[in-house]
Parts: sequence; C-alpha cells; structure tokens
Amino acid sequence: MEQRVRSPPLLRPFFLKTPSSMQSPRRQRRHTLPASEFRNLTPQDAISVFEIEREAFVSVSGECPLTLEEVLSFLSQCPELSLGWFEEGQLVAFIIGSGWDKERLAQEAMTTHIPDTPTVHIHVLSVHRQCRQQGKGSILLWRYLQYLRCLPGLRRVLLVCEEFLVPFYRKAGFQERGPSAITVGALSFVEMECQLRGAAYARRNSGC
Repeated sequence: MEQRVRSPPLLRPFFLKTPSSMQSPRRQRRHTLPASEFRNLTPQDAISVFEIEREAFVSVSGECPLTLEEVLSFLSQCPELSLGWFEEGQLVAFIIGSGWDKERLAQEAMTTHIPDTPTVHIHVLSVHRQCRQQGKGSILLWRYLQYLRCLPGLRRVLLVCEEFLVPFYRKAGFQERGPSAITVGALSFVEMECQLRGAAYARRNSGC
C-alpha cells in the first residue's frame, strides 16, 4: 500500500539580492522591496497569475491552460505546489502544479488535485511579456524542481507540452513519454516526466 504523507508547509520566501558592497548608497536607501523573491502563490495572487497566463496563451492558442476559477482552486487546495517569481513586489513568472495519482496524465488531470501523492502535475509555466527572452522560464523551472526535491514524499513531475517546447523541458531534465491522452481543442501534446529522486539528487541535496 502506498504510504501517504501530510501536505508540506508553504515555502518561506527567499530572495536574490545584489551584494550591499555593489549597491550605491542612494539605491540602498530607496529600496524597500527585495530585488527578487521566490515564494508559493496564494489565492490573492490569482488575478496577477491569470493576467500573465491569458496574455501568454490566448494570442497563441486561443485558450488558457487554466481559467481564473481553476487558478483560484489550485492556489487554495495546493499552494505548496506553486512557485512565483516576484521582482520588487510584482509577479513576473510563475508555475502552478497539483497532485496526481496515476501513471500517465489523463484529461481529468487538467482540473483535478489529488492530495498526498508522489506525482506533481505542472499545469502551466508562464513569464510576463516584458520579461521574456531573459532566461527566466528556465531559472524558475530549475528552482521549482529543486524546491520539490526537498518536499517529503514527492518522486516525479509530469507535464504535457506542444512539440516545439520539448527541447526546453528536455534541457531541464524531463524525458518524453510519448503522445499525451490530453487534448485541448485541436491541440495535441507530448507527455514528459522528470524524476525527483536518485543518487545524484542525494549527493547534491543532502542539506534539504
């Protein structure tokens, strides 16, 4: 029987700051918000999330991966499986995930969170239009995977993407599992998987 684990506590915000020795006195006096902050998202972030998502996806596919109601639902049920990147208090990129309990993703995975499971389903990764082509998507995904590796009980991450995004996720450590059963309108997807545990993980993350 699969062992169940409790939902982990939310991620404490952590920051990327320019060393004080490299900041001018004027810049040090003016700044009241961290230059860069990574934290779990909350329902209060839902509108900012949806605005970024809508701009990124509607112009390309005509649809958002998640509706505003679904964003609110996931950020209420499993905020610990989300991660937002904030710069001076403004959301610039985010990932929303949920729990899943089957070997492959199915259509119902698009709107379902299964708690206390070893698999995370990434629903959406999106970057604000003014912050694209800066490598933020890759950085955020790397940080998200490192964060998940430190949560007890999690073993792997699944997602679906269009064919042209396969190289992006492959560079982050995902492997293709073949065509996905999930479709959205006329769009078809490739399912990808990233293992969170292993010998390399144990060596690099022994301080988690």
